[in-house]
Amino acid sequence: MSKLRQQHMPVMWHDLTHEDSDTPAVDSSLTEKASLIGRIGLLLLASGAGAYRVRAAMNKISRALKVTCNADIGIKSISYTCIQGNESCTNALSNRTTGVNTSKLNYLEMFCDGFTERAGRYSIDSFHNMLDTIDKSGGNYAVWQLCLASGAACGAFAFLLGAGWIEILCTFAAAAAGFLVRKLLLNHSYTLFANVSAAVLTSCFTYIVLIKAVSAALHVPADYRAGYICSILFIVPGFPLITGGIDIAKLDLKSGIERIVYSLMVVCVAALTCAFTASLLNYSPVDFPVYELDMPVKMALRLVMSFVGVFGFSMLFNSTPKMALTAGLMGMIANFLRLLLTDFGLKVGIAAFVGAFLSGIMASAIKGIVGIYPRITLTVPSIVIMVPGMFLYKGIHFLSSGDFDQGGVWLWKAIMIIASLPLGLVFARIITDKNFAKSS
Repeated sequence: MSKLRQQHMPVMWHDLTHEDSDTPAVDSSLTEKASLIGRIGLLLLASGAGAYRVRAAMNKISRALKVTCNADIGIKSISYTCIQGNESCTNALSNRTTGVNTSKLNYLEMFCDGFTERAGRYSIDSFHNMLDTIDKSGGNYAVWQLCLASGAACGAFAFLLGAGWIEILCTFAAAAAGFLVRKLLLNHSYTLFANVSAAVLTSCFTYIVLIKAVSAALHVPADYRAGYICSILFIVPGFPLITGGIDIAKLDLKSGIERIVYSLMVVCVAALTCAFTASLLNYSPVDFPVYELDMPVKMALRLVMSFVGVFGFSMLFNSTPKMALTAGLMGMIANFLRLLLTDFGLKVGIAAFVGAFLSGIMASAIKGIVGIYPRITLTVPSIVIMVPGMFLYKGIHFLSSGDFDQGGVWLWKAIMIIASLPLGLVFARIITDKNFAKSS
């Protein structure tokens, strides 16, 4: 079998520097400086950072190197020009794919924060060696741990949407199986449509088979099919949806639109695959049966499940345990408030805005007091559980079936919530960060 040809050729960063040079980075050539600035931006993009954060990091490195940098940033590519005196250097760089890695985001921010004081002591090649270490850092969890995290997050999601214990358990197993398939395909570099479709097919088939087996074993007439959509919610591209909204709010339209389009593409592929699988087995989205719980028990379970859901999704984003714990506690409070507000009759979009706003305020407070984690590694994971994945999937399912009335209603609800989440974070950031609040 012939070897696959790489479509995105890797950049040999060390070939652009003098490995035996002890020249401090601040005194290096413009070409070498530009290589370091571009690589920082590219690594941040590959880890899921939005255009605002990527540009801020590139600017921080540029100022330390006494260079002026202007960048045009997409979801996986950067075109930028570095200017020093009467010299200029323009580069265009691209990642092979896009993803989320909050642990790398944290390390990269620490690298940028300490760069200014090191720029006069270390060479460009030494800094590339540091970035090699960050780039090659592996995941924080084994595959089986991530499968359990996926199952737990989707099971928690199912409870918050109204599922009972049978649906939750079947959702847990189906989401774990689907994530395992997706992870294996990603490890072998299969393309986006292939890994999303295969994962959704696996989750849906697993859920439906388990529900049929449970119904037959327990001899119960109840209809448990409502939960099958919950089993694929690990596919929800919450990170790019939210960062895309933030980019649009900062007029980084190229990056924002690309992220929104990418997210919609994932949702459409997943929803259509889910609809196809359901039609083969004569399944369709229905409402969950009403389960009566005492109010104190219901409130306590909401808190617990909100924490479990956010903690699980944070693990899927490769957050460290402490980072996931912090995001989980934030998400527990913010999501509980959102659900409480909807119980009191507040519109879902307004409730989502308030929940995201509170999450942003908490992240800024933690950043100001402790200063250990970038805001994005806490805020986005803490509100991903608010992303209306089921609304999106239901909307596309009904539209694909020709039911435009129901499909339109579900999609409109989803759009209102999706638009409100980044707005909540944006306004929290405007209040707490003067640099973010102003156009500059």
